[in-house]
Amino acid sequence: MTLTVVIADDEALIRAGLRVILDAEPGLRVVGEAADGAAVIPVVRRERPDVVLMDVRMPALDGIQATERLLALDDPPKVLVVTTFENDDHVYDALRAGAGGFLLKRTRPDDLVQAVRTVAAGESLLFPAAIRTLAGRRPPSPGRVPGIGRLTGREGHVLRLMTRGLSNHEIAAELVVSQETVKTHVGNVLAKLHARDRTQAVIAAYESGFVSPRDS
Repeated sequence: MTLTVVIADDEALIRAGLRVILDAEPGLRVVGEAADGAAVIPVVRRERPDVVLMDVRMPALDGIQATERLLALDDPPKVLVVTTFENDDHVYDALRAGAGGFLLKRTRPDDLVQAVRTVAAGESLLFPAAIRTLAGRRPPSPGRVPGIGRLTGREGHVLRLMTRGLSNHEIAAELVVSQETVKTHVGNVLAKLHARDRTQAVIAAYESGFVSPRDS
C-alpha cells in the first residue's frame, strides 16, 4: 500500500527537497504541497493524504492552527511537524494540538522516511528530552488535566515510563509483565487523559504537574 503525503512549508526549496526524498522511496508518494497553513486545508480535503508534513512557522495560518483544523476533519491525516529548532515553543503547541511528533529539517533522509512510516502507522514519534525541555518552560496547571486523578497506581507508573520515551516492549521488561498488559494500561491512560496519542499523554503528565521536568 502506498502512503500519501502532503507537504506544508512556506519555503519552496524545503518543499522541493522533501518531495525528492519521499518520492524516491518505494511505497511513499507526495500528492500535494501548500505554502502556508491556510492553503493546506483544501489540499488535504482534496487529496486525503495519510500524513501531512507541517512547518510550524508559516504566514496566513501557522502550523499550530492548521494542525487543529486538520485534526477536526472527518478521517483526519496524521501530522508530523518539521521544524528548524527543536526547542521552539511552537513545536510544543503543535504537539499539544495533536501532531504525532516532530523532526528537524536537518534530519537524515532515512530518518525522515522512517518517521513518516511511524506516524502513518498511528505511533508517536516521541523525543522525551526535547519535550521535557519545552515543558520545563511552562508552569504546571493541575486543573487542566482532570483525568490524571483517575489513573490507577499502575497506570500512573506506566505514564511515568512513557515520559522517559520507553516503548511498550521496554515498559513490559521494566514492570515484568506482558506487552499485551502494557498495551491495555497505555490505552487506559490515553482514554482517561483524553489524549490522542502517547505524545499528548506525556504533555498532559507535565502540564498537570504529575511529572516534573526536573525529575523525569
